[in-house]
Amino acid sequence: RIYGVAGVSAMRASRGVGGCCRAAYQPQAAPMRSPIGYNAPEATARVHGQGHAACCAAPTPQLGAQRPARQPRHIVRAGIPKTSDFGEELSESNAAILEGLSGWRRRWTIVGLCFFAFMLCNMDRVNMAVAILPMSQQFGWDSATVGLVQSSFFWGYLLTQVLGGIWADRYGGKLVLGVGVIWWSLATALTPVAASMGLVPLLCARCLMGIGEGVAMPAMNNMLSRWVPVKERSRSLSLVYSGMFVGSIIGLSVSPQLIVALGWPSVFQGFGSLGIFWFLAWQARARSTPAEDPGITEAEAKYIAASTPKREPGKPIPWKKLLTTKEVWTIIVCHFCHNWGTFILLTWMPTYYNKVLGLDLMHSGVLSVLPWVTMAIMANVGGYIADSMVERGVSVTKVRKVMQTLGFMGPAFFLSQLSSVDSAWGAVLCMMGAQGFDAFSQSGLYSNHQDIGPRYAGLLLGMSNTAGVLAGVLGSLVTGLILQHGTWDQVWGVAIALYLIGTVIWNLFATGEKVLD
Repeated sequence: RIYGVAGVSAMRASRGVGGCCRAAYQPQAAPMRSPIGYNAPEATARVHGQGHAACCAAPTPQLGAQRPARQPRHIVRAGIPKTSDFGEELSESNAAILEGLSGWRRRWTIVGLCFFAFMLCNMDRVNMAVAILPMSQQFGWDSATVGLVQSSFFWGYLLTQVLGGIWADRYGGKLVLGVGVIWWSLATALTPVAASMGLVPLLCARCLMGIGEGVAMPAMNNMLSRWVPVKERSRSLSLVYSGMFVGSIIGLSVSPQLIVALGWPSVFQGFGSLGIFWFLAWQARARSTPAEDPGITEAEAKYIAASTPKREPGKPIPWKKLLTTKEVWTIIVCHFCHNWGTFILLTWMPTYYNKVLGLDLMHSGVLSVLPWVTMAIMANVGGYIADSMVERGVSVTKVRKVMQTLGFMGPAFFLSQLSSVDSAWGAVLCMMGAQGFDAFSQSGLYSNHQDIGPRYAGLLLGMSNTAGVLAGVLGSLVTGLILQHGTWDQVWGVAIALYLIGTVIWNLFATGEKVLD
């Protein structure tokens, strides 16, 4: 059996002499072992130290001779390359050596910082869902105006989805995500000033905030596609996206406390200032790629390079192929179907608790937290399940379809039960069920961009999230209009219909295989 660095050296040596050195690979009697396999210097000397002539003179093993227990088992799981960027076959033993034995990995730092960026993203976004209640009373807004204010964030968010992916591919995810966080943090802090100037300035401030947050997902996806090995993809993405849920938890639970104690402007000013501290840490610790990071170990750099798809810099974007590939449109359409219901829950849940269930500001904010707690937990559970299925040999396509079907059908079922619920806790349990199953989408739809086109992962997420943001714009506006003359059952009915449509389209056309080179 070939182990680690010695095995790589042996394979390279054999290719250099036309394959005649294969006899040198046969295990010798009583081989010396280190804690991780054959002693690397000795194994290397066994092949190279004897010289080519000695190697060729070695007798060919006869029947009955000692044979390796088993040959190196190459990783053939869906989506994992059989060869690394160095041209070597990527066996599990090689991967184990390259991975290293212990210690903190630099890629974990990148994932952690992305987690906190997404936490701030939703903290700054959901504070309006709570503050809109005292603001609407102060400024005399009706339901349609509330819907307009809620949707104004998505106007800007819509503009930078595709641009964020293009910028991240061109300038690096570190620069794009860093600028985005600072941009939206300043816009958040200035929201009270804009509101005091009138409705139009407030709408502009929320739009500017959306422009900053719009680059977050494409830039993050670009970063992780370069930093995270394929077999860790679902868990890493689920952890980062759970930052959004944690942000919702913090935002919805802290905002009522701040509003009661200090007034609604304090929510925007306090949350907005946090982005500065994150930016300082990001500038100090993050790099766009492992190759740019001076603090990464050689072992981890090789492991990442061997476990992520090879990239060709400077290759033009194949727009025609992107826009004519059915798998791309499957993600785009299903992202729209998914986000309609998600953004309604994100922006209107406290209003639902207040207007329908009669809860005050404090209780409506606190109860709005529980579904997001469920979502944060289930996103990571789903990521672990998805990666475990891939490691057991289940195709990536099947994993993505199973996880996203749960992500569509679960919310559809629980939202359909709200019409028969007449208590606050009954409604909360339905919301928790809907959000808990929705979290499985992080291992379905939201992981699929890197599956079908890892080189264009940031751009693909920008394209599909543009459709998702459009669902947020239309969903918030339509919900406000429905509630002027209709009922909440009609609001949930539209979301349920889109969940069902998304389920059918996803299972017919989605794939986990790479379709874009």
